[in-house]
Amino acid sequence: MLSFPNAKINLGLNIVAKRTDGFHNIETVFLPINTKDILEIIISENKYIEVDFSSTGLKIDGDTKNNLCIKAYDLLKKEFYLPNIKMHLHKTIPMGAGLGGGSADGAFTLQLLNEKCSLNLSSNQLINYALQLGSDCPFFIINKSCFASSRGEVLQAVSLDLTGFQLVIINPQIHVSTAWAFGKITPKKPLKSILQIIQQPIETWKDDLINDFENPVLDEYPAIKNIKDILYQNNATYAAMTGTGSTVFGIFKKEIEEINFNFPDHYFIKWMPL
Repeated sequence: MLSFPNAKINLGLNIVAKRTDGFHNIETVFLPINTKDILEIIISENKYIEVDFSSTGLKIDGDTKNNLCIKAYDLLKKEFYLPNIKMHLHKTIPMGAGLGGGSADGAFTLQLLNEKCSLNLSSNQLINYALQLGSDCPFFIINKSCFASSRGEVLQAVSLDLTGFQLVIINPQIHVSTAWAFGKITPKKPLKSILQIIQQPIETWKDDLINDFENPVLDEYPAIKNIKDILYQNNATYAAMTGTGSTVFGIFKKEIEEINFNFPDHYFIKWMPL
């Protein structure tokens, strides 16, 4: 059984408050985008290995047991009978890039196992499991444009009409530490809610729609700032960093053809319609 976990971008990201549990309350709009990994799960005949995991595409660093796909299996295994499986992940979404690829992989694993193993879990139950994997994971259970608050798991569907625009995402393959980025932020409630701002004409977003992580990250990494500057120099209607970076995206009017930005060859660049 195959699925195609997709990435997301953040339209604005405000860090509202530090929580007593060590997490932060945020406000953001999650927007699913059309760049995807490929995830396959089949029943294994191997009686001795619960999850026979393999991957291709982009190299996945770190200990395999920390992969969110395997954690998703282990999470459900605690409460349900699951057969031993083979799991293959073809990775195309850049990692540690603010695109939520790992979170998507974990959430889609929950959904695949729910379907393949006939667990009959509701969307709300899947969201609760997903939150145990990570703050961004519940969004990918819904996987539609949502205003997110609390840790990111309180989700409210929003209507966004971006017809006539196209999106470019650019990742310079710079790793930005999430812990470092949060350490640079002083939480505060914004003067105007992102939920209000995204209902404004997109031409006003440049001045109003803010990612709180941008100032410290762009100051620390001039190459990321350069991407945003170049997008605006090429007439982006709106450009911003997503998550804690390092991916930057630009929204362009549809009649503008794809632009050769002359970025280094190792940059990940992808255009897609909105």
